Amino acid sequence: MFSTAAIDDLARRLADLVPPGAREARDDLSANFRDALRAGLRKLDLVTREEFDVQRSVLLRTREKVEALEARVDELEESPVRQQP
Repeated sequence: MFSTAAIDDLARRLADLVPPGAREARDDLSANFRDALRAGLRKLDLVTREEFDVQRSVLLRTREKVEALEARVDELEESPVRQQP
């Protein structure tokens, strides 16, 4: 879903923001940032763009079928009722 490189890059950038006096803890902070980012992203229950596009396509096809069925039902309701012999 998310590239490890992007998460690592963001963790590194956050660690670079640490004040100079705490630079010795930078590697630990970077690892903690990385772990926190991954945990937070897992909780978001996100889908990939590809999964989203597939579901969107399915929804559009379903909507078209429902609309066609509604039109057919309307058509049948408007037609005169035939009597069975």
